[in-house]
Amino acid sequence: MSRPIHFDLSADSPERAADFYRHVFGWNIEKWEGPTDYWMINTGDETEPGITGGIAGRISPNDTTAVVFDVSSVDDIAQAVQASGGKIREPKKTIPGVGYLVMCKDTEGKTFGIMQIDESVK
Repeated sequence: MSRPIHFDLSADSPERAADFYRHVFGWNIEKWEGPTDYWMINTGDETEPGITGGIAGRISPNDTTAVVFDVSSVDDIAQAVQASGGKIREPKKTIPGVGYLVMCKDTEGKTFGIMQIDESVK
């Protein structure tokens, strides 16, 4: 069974959005040192319930929030998404030190991600 492990907030100005969420919720938000302009959100102590998140620049005008689900194989689940009437929005990409990510759309047009964790990915 796949569980939500991350959320992505889309923003016209990720830095402005980071300031907003820091002030509203007290979240620790830092610019990621990876190859893309991305801001990592720590929502609290890892001993408490909850998930982490991130803020990225908006790709499409309709982008808002996407939940990312942990899966054992992004390739297998991407095939299941398409076989079930969904679409692949962004093909498989490698996130160094994290794993593989595919962004999808369900049958209702909602965006979500599937993530295969593999910290050895470069």
